[in-house]
Amino acid sequence: MNNRTHGTSPVLLNNASLSTLPPNIITPKYDRKQLSPGIVHIGLGNFHRAHQAWYLQQLMQKGKAFDWAIIGAGIRPYDDIQRSKLSAQDYLTTLIELDPSGNAVEVVGSMIDYVEIAEGNQPLIKQMADPAIRIVAMTVTEGGYYINPTTQAFDASHPDIIHDAANPDTPGTAFGAIVAALKQRRTSNTGPFTCMCCDNLQGNGDILRNTVVSLAELSDPSFAEWISNNCSFPNSMVDCIVPATGEKEIALARSFGIEDTVPVTHERFRQWVIEDNFCAGRPDWNLAGATFTDAVHDYETMKIRILNAGHQVLANAGELLGMETIADCMANPIIAGFFTKVEQQEIAPYVEAVPDMTPSAYVELIGRRFSNPAILDTTRRVAFDGSSRHTGFVLPILRDALAANASIQGLSLVEALWARMCAGTREDASHIEPNDPYWETLNKTALQSKSEPLVWLQQSNTYGDLINNQRFAETFSQWLTQLWDNGVEATLRTYING
Repeated sequence: MNNRTHGTSPVLLNNASLSTLPPNIITPKYDRKQLSPGIVHIGLGNFHRAHQAWYLQQLMQKGKAFDWAIIGAGIRPYDDIQRSKLSAQDYLTTLIELDPSGNAVEVVGSMIDYVEIAEGNQPLIKQMADPAIRIVAMTVTEGGYYINPTTQAFDASHPDIIHDAANPDTPGTAFGAIVAALKQRRTSNTGPFTCMCCDNLQGNGDILRNTVVSLAELSDPSFAEWISNNCSFPNSMVDCIVPATGEKEIALARSFGIEDTVPVTHERFRQWVIEDNFCAGRPDWNLAGATFTDAVHDYETMKIRILNAGHQVLANAGELLGMETIADCMANPIIAGFFTKVEQQEIAPYVEAVPDMTPSAYVELIGRRFSNPAILDTTRRVAFDGSSRHTGFVLPILRDALAANASIQGLSLVEALWARMCAGTREDASHIEPNDPYWETLNKTALQSKSEPLVWLQQSNTYGDLINNQRFAETFSQWLTQLWDNGVEATLRTYING
């Protein structure tokens, strides 16, 4: 659908205006007044609204799942801003599907409220303690689970965790709020709820279980055991490329006749694979295209290694060469050639096939998705938080390759590109703004590693014992030295040409 509205003022998005929107826009067919809550979702960013909220809307459009509506929640100052914007438009979201063959617009209404943001998280705890809530889901970024990236152990020494353990009734984290709500539910005999992680983490349900149960153990070990025995933490794999929202996206919504302060753009592709482990019931998301399976691990390994690690293959090289978007990276023959060779030769061999999809075919699919010029997914967004994303997405593949005594040339170059990017300047000498929670440390280490490459690998929270692997250390050092001496394009050509 490409037909846009011309010559008319955009309509303010809210319940009252739904019937006045242009006829080519998909709107809720159901009466939103009939909806009642069943899910609290913590971390209500673009991805959730383009993905999980959309799947739920498809059920509601069929007259189903009216008692599973979403209540948004958060714990950060940003969340209060988001709450205010969504409240002003009755929690409706405009989704704009971007595809070279034509765009489509849908207004999603599966969210009906947003919990007040408050210190101590009492409104959130009260909402999650409500018997109507049967699922608490979250997207809080890969690095937000208080797990040591090297050891994968719970980080009980983190100040946030120390605070919540000492103040279990007035926690500062989402996980502390979950523990407090579950304690109230046990006391009132309301029963447990399902905790569902929707972040890009392998075994994300297991990771969420570890964080919640470990935090509860610090203040009440017997209650932690109750959580472990009664709550469920299904693993899941989620996939849809969803760029950040800025003025361009707001203007795009206006061009379709909608005044929405927080519209969401996304690609024409969604996938949701879920372990069917819900202690208090669930919507029939499978009727909207989701897959329930016991083999979530195989799907998530394919996606995390080929798509998420693939993003890191592209992003640092693209940032260094001044590529604005991931599609720009794929349009650059040198970066695209680098991506294809690393993916097919050094990533795909460590991925198992899933029904109807081989790793090699998935690489080709991801390449097409990344090349979509309609998706303005910025290189900067994809490169953000490399300290979590390289640790979670790239280094496990590198370890497998080392164990197999196979090639690590491309994977080592990916790490060298990250180190070079963290030095804070592009090839044209322009400045790279801080783009990681640990940027100051990364930047200092990257500058030092220009003359002493192994200093970069001595970051134990990221690389652990990999510094002791002579083959990796030597390969990394050679690539980083080449990047500084010869530049990014020449170094990538060297790798591509073998």
